Amino acid sequence: MASVLLVEDDHVVRGAMLRSLTDRGHAVHAVGTALDALRRVAAETPDLVVLDLGLPDLDGSDALRMLRGITDVPIIIATARDDEQSVVKLLRAGADDYMVKPFTGAHLDARITTVLRRAGRASRTVQPAVHTVGGLRVDVGERSAQLDGEALALTRKEFDLLAYLAARPGRVVSRRELLEEVWRQPSVGEDQTIDVHLYWLRRKMGESAAKPRYLRTVRGVGFRLVAPD
Repeated sequence: MASVLLVEDDHVVRGAMLRSLTDRGHAVHAVGTALDALRRVAAETPDLVVLDLGLPDLDGSDALRMLRGITDVPIIIATARDDEQSVVKLLRAGADDYMVKPFTGAHLDARITTVLRRAGRASRTVQPAVHTVGGLRVDVGERSAQLDGEALALTRKEFDLLAYLAARPGRVVSRRELLEEVWRQPSVGEDQTIDVHLYWLRRKMGESAAKPRYLRTVRGVGFRLVAPD
């Protein structure tokens, strides 16, 4: 059983999804606005959020970014929008999965199970729980990172990326591996999401691609994390 926050403004759809997920054993809280969703997540973190995009007070894509600012829990987008550009934009913004309406309760339940299972696998792949590389300390259990004793303010994916590399110090990790193990997708075509996240991660760590300290690029192969010389 999972604790699910359902964010859906259509009371008919919300009621049907609420009943379906409850019947399948989940503990479900349902709200109809982005503001209520933010309040609920801040007060009581659920295991997963199902987020509709057509909300009355705030566009769902903006709500997604705001939710990502306060929580790392998996988020499944449920919407009628099905164009590829929207899908890519939402995945880049931090969505873990994307479902196009209409869909059945069984389909949603299966997606919830899969996303939660992937989240569990991701946390197990970076054992032990604390990684230390030079002055960098990454605590996977607490989802916190420090550099030379100073806390790093990282987004969810920035932390996941850093934790994955820190668990394999000195080893070259390919882009393909990062996409499959950190982003949980086999390919994103021309998507430059890894480069974007590495750029911001380097900035927060006080380095750059031109003057790297911890995060090194191996051209044509991938990336590795090492202690500074």
